[in-house]
Amino acid sequence: MRNIIAALALACMAVFIDATLHPAQAQIGDIDSAINKAGRQRMLSQRMAKAYLQIGQDIDSERSAKILDGSIALFDRQLVELKNFAPTPEIRNTYLNLERAWLAYKDVLIGAKPGTEGARRVMEINEEVLSLAHQGTVQLEKHSGTAQGRLVNKAGRQRMLSQRMAKFYQAIRWGVAPANAQAELDKARKEFVAGLQELSGAKINTPAIREELEEGRKQWALYDAALQRRGDKTHATGIAGASENLLEVMNTVTGMYEKLQSRN
Repeated sequence: MRNIIAALALACMAVFIDATLHPAQAQIGDIDSAINKAGRQRMLSQRMAKAYLQIGQDIDSERSAKILDGSIALFDRQLVELKNFAPTPEIRNTYLNLERAWLAYKDVLIGAKPGTEGARRVMEINEEVLSLAHQGTVQLEKHSGTAQGRLVNKAGRQRMLSQRMAKFYQAIRWGVAPANAQAELDKARKEFVAGLQELSGAKINTPAIREELEEGRKQWALYDAALQRRGDKTHATGIAGASENLLEVMNTVTGMYEKLQSRN
């Protein structure tokens, strides 16, 4: 266990390069780019909740505040892009519904200093935003009708799961989690493992993708071991850092799938 904590602590001390906060500024150009950004909205719904919970507990507060602010700005921008790109009335309607849910969520996130009452509200309302963001991603994947689109969706969902697990961990630690929080954390763990296995077996994987997935497995091993234990603030800070490290890897993998030449 000491080795795990040491590795997590070193990860938190490393220079942080947040690729998820600085994606390409270009507007959505094709369906795979749309699926990637739609999936990133799912992740951001969980990442913002995680950051809020960490700020409220004074866990890596400075970086958590930057994560929250940057994630809010990115969610706003991508929502506009996705509404404008929506290729069918049904998909556009999903993003109009997401916009309404998002405005309520953002109001809780920025309306007051993070506290236990706000945290419980965040734990409720983020689930609606996640559900609608997932709905839009699935609709876009079905519209694409390609194996590549499915892999962009799957890899993008791994990003979300990396944040969802940390969200539940920090909520349980703070005592603001719903009754099913541990079950949901365990469910997310199992889904992440299954998703990693599915991605590793994809026929269109390039050597570069396989190498990045191997890095993801290494990051996951550290993160998973830490998630299964409860600890002090140092441990919770390690969870915060490990979730970001895994997110960065899975964000890279998602982008690599997006940029592949279609092989369907």
